[in-house]
Amino acid sequence: MTMLSFRVDPAEAARAREMAHALGIPQSEMIRDALRRHLNALSAPRDAAAYEADPLGPEELSLTKVEHWAPAEDWSDWSDAPR
Repeated sequence: MTMLSFRVDPAEAARAREMAHALGIPQSEMIRDALRRHLNALSAPRDAAAYEADPLGPEELSLTKVEHWAPAEDWSDWSDAPR
């Protein structure tokens, strides 16, 4: 990991410490997660525009059918089968 250092208002630093303590996680973990979420939110409009400009093709969409697969037969009655 890379060290990232910045200054914050003392009141915000205290709130960050208190919140991390209340959540039971290290303050650095909380701040890393907050930064990641904020960067994801900032990049979402750009990602959506990129998808609209170049949507998925048929080859890429072919895998979406897999999520609807289910067992070809009902095997629920085998739950009591001897092992």
